[in-house]
Amino acid sequence: MKMHSSLITKSFSPGLSKLLQDRERMLGMLISNLKGMMYCCLLDENWTMVFVSEGCVGLTGYDAEDLLFNHRISYEALTLEDDRAWVRDSINDALGNNEKFDLEYRIRHADGNIRWVQESGSPLFNENGELEALEGFIQDITCRKQSEQQAQEAEQRYRSIFENAIEGIYQTTPSGQYLDFNPALAKIYGYDSTQDLVLGISDIQKQLYVDPNKRAEFTELMKVHGQVLNFEAQVYRKNGEVIWITENSHGVLDNEGKLLFYEGTVEDISERKNYEYQLQYQATHDILTGLPNRTLLTDRLEQCMSFADRYGKIVAVAFIDLDQFKIINDSMGHHVGDELLVSMAGRLLDNVRKSDTVVRLGGDEFVLLLTSMQSVDDITESMQRILAAVMDPCVIEGYDFVISCSIGVGIYPHDGSTPGTLFKNADLAMYKAKELGRNNFQFYSSELNEVLTERVEIEYRLRSAIENEEFLLHYQPKMDFATGKVCGIEALIRWQPPGEAIIPPMSFIPVAEETGQIEEIGHWVLINACRKGRELHQLLGYPIPVAINVSPRQFRQFNLVEIVESVLKSTELDPQFLELEITESYLIHDTKNFIKTLHDLKALGITLSIDDFGTGYSSMAYLKDFPVDRLKIDKIFVGNLETESTNIGILNAIVALGHGLGLKVVAEGVETAHQHAFLHAIGCDELQGYYFSRPLSAEALRIFLTNSK
Repeated sequence: MKMHSSLITKSFSPGLSKLLQDRERMLGMLISNLKGMMYCCLLDENWTMVFVSEGCVGLTGYDAEDLLFNHRISYEALTLEDDRAWVRDSINDALGNNEKFDLEYRIRHADGNIRWVQESGSPLFNENGELEALEGFIQDITCRKQSEQQAQEAEQRYRSIFENAIEGIYQTTPSGQYLDFNPALAKIYGYDSTQDLVLGISDIQKQLYVDPNKRAEFTELMKVHGQVLNFEAQVYRKNGEVIWITENSHGVLDNEGKLLFYEGTVEDISERKNYEYQLQYQATHDILTGLPNRTLLTDRLEQCMSFADRYGKIVAVAFIDLDQFKIINDSMGHHVGDELLVSMAGRLLDNVRKSDTVVRLGGDEFVLLLTSMQSVDDITESMQRILAAVMDPCVIEGYDFVISCSIGVGIYPHDGSTPGTLFKNADLAMYKAKELGRNNFQFYSSELNEVLTERVEIEYRLRSAIENEEFLLHYQPKMDFATGKVCGIEALIRWQPPGEAIIPPMSFIPVAEETGQIEEIGHWVLINACRKGRELHQLLGYPIPVAINVSPRQFRQFNLVEIVESVLKSTELDPQFLELEITESYLIHDTKNFIKTLHDLKALGITLSIDDFGTGYSSMAYLKDFPVDRLKIDKIFVGNLETESTNIGILNAIVALGHGLGLKVVAEGVETAHQHAFLHAIGCDELQGYYFSRPLSAEALRIFLTNSK
């Protein structure tokens, strides 16, 4: 082994020279295999190296000759400048105490990179016991230092995340004591600091969870699965407030698989839970009144039925409809209507027991579920109390509103064994109460079912009739008395479900009017009648005016004028050949708006007729203000002409009134030659009835008009 110290030429004491030579021989082989540098240096100003091992090159990048006696560079010069002073001071302190030293510091490698080294050394004494030199070992620990640095940085990052995370982070013992947690957890639980939480909660099961069994549920899940995911629970905050949290946690085990502790995260989900509750509440409760809505109705009734079965009681299902609500709502505004509904909801609640349920179906319809009733007499007493409560005046914006209600009652188990049957039968009874004059209640009966089932069926089937194209139009020609020729046609709706006979208008129009379906049906009639008018004009070469009836509900549509104008444009029918027939009795609801709508329609260029004239309740004082073109005499005055002489005077008066106002007069329901002759004699302008023609299908009308031409 090449030992650079054997080339020492400087003068040393004989004892030191011999000592160095002995060490070379004994440690030669060992030193050559060490990954690092053995050294011996003097205690001079530069700590001059007098011996360095072959590991010098790997450690510093310099050959041993470069460092020996500072031939090229001193070892201290390799020490990073920032570390030199404290390294020298540390070694001097150790020497002063006659101790070994162990230091970690940085040097600059020959390639320019900075390396971390660890130096372990001890003082070297001569034969006289005098401190003469240092000997030691220096090794490269850069990799270890980098690993430690990375670990430290990771620890700092983790600590930063731990301390600054929004979620609560914790470690707990299996028995329920906190080992460690971050500030976010303390904040979630309403504590000012982590120390405050330590002092506040010493037993999670008893002090944190609202339900003490939750901790046991938590630990059982942990035992079975080794983790807990999305564990939701209610907990107490420091001030006693209850919040919702969700936890995700897992068990931490030692090398032998023994459970050490739980660690996990906590998130405050109170806002989400409140939002979910609000959504659920809105889905199951009426927003205006706060009552349960249709969604909860069946569930509540099933509970009532189960209770009745268990204790041998009966349950009453009462359908309630406010009688005059729509008039008030339309005339006074929806805000008044809403206040009225809220007031009625309160009255219903005040007049039932806590065990009963009040439900708002929608609009002005409510349902009562009366549980644990002993007899029909108990139900009767309750219904009388409800009728009286609803009839009490309701003061809104300084006005007294007095309305009544109609109630239909179905009883479980007598009137149905399922919620659907009970609802249907109570609904039928309610319609019967309305038919009997309103402000009363009716119990369901089998006879009632026979009478009203058809009406309910029609309502349900109407919903799909338009979509399934089950409607069609028939047309009844009108004759001009002066010429004896066709002067127009009236479009009459018919309903023919597939495979069934035609359903007459009187069977479904009143139902459609009441349910609001008449608006969609009326729009369908308007479009198809206008198309037929345009088609006939093209077929015959001359126009045939087409008339349609406008229902009361249609006429009250706020955009009726816009609808008519749009249809005329889309069908390209000249407005003067469209006639709208409006029932005189509409006027009773809102004279001012009635007249305005008439003028707006007239401005489109269409023809207007007052239908069923003589049967309404309008004042003659308003008739002069109506921008109408025709009066249609109701067939009730024409049909009995031969048997009721008083009708003669009425017919004369109507014709004279119409002509006096510059209007044409049309007689409906003319069926006999006598009626035809009389009406012609008194100056009636046009007629319509079986005497001239029955209502015709589209094809039959084409043939009729072609032959007439």
